[in-house]
Amino acid sequence: MTSRYSTDLSDAEWEYLELHVPAPNKRERPKTHTTREILNAIFYILKSGCAWRLLPRDFPPWEIVYWWFRRWRIDGTFERLNAALCKRIRSRLGRNAHPSAAIVDSQSVKTNGVGGEQRGYDGGKKVRVRKRHLLVDT
Repeated sequence: MTSRYSTDLSDAEWEYLELHVPAPNKRERPKTHTTREILNAIFYILKSGCAWRLLPRDFPPWEIVYWWFRRWRIDGTFERLNAALCKRIRSRLGRNAHPSAAIVDSQSVKTNGVGGEQRGYDGGKKVRVRKRHLLVDT
């Protein structure tokens, strides 16, 4: 398969990810697009930040891609993919595949007068902020 976009999976990447993506259910309608095409479309959307409806015509229809994205997000497929990739990276770096500890940190980012539910007040700094949290392994 030739790469059309920089976000497309290479053959080596696909061989590894293919093991962690669930196989289609036998009772479902047969797929007209491969799992690799759908993942390539999802990665394109995530990297480019474009709307689902603006997905280029080189990819499967946006409705199909979104349906699979939503299904995999709900059933935990992306969490399992992320965990498998983290383990692989850690083992390649010569580290234990399972981290023994982690550090949690937060950051307050100032906001302006416009905002929704996520805007809050940091009593320590006495400012209106949005908080973001990070979890880093040691």
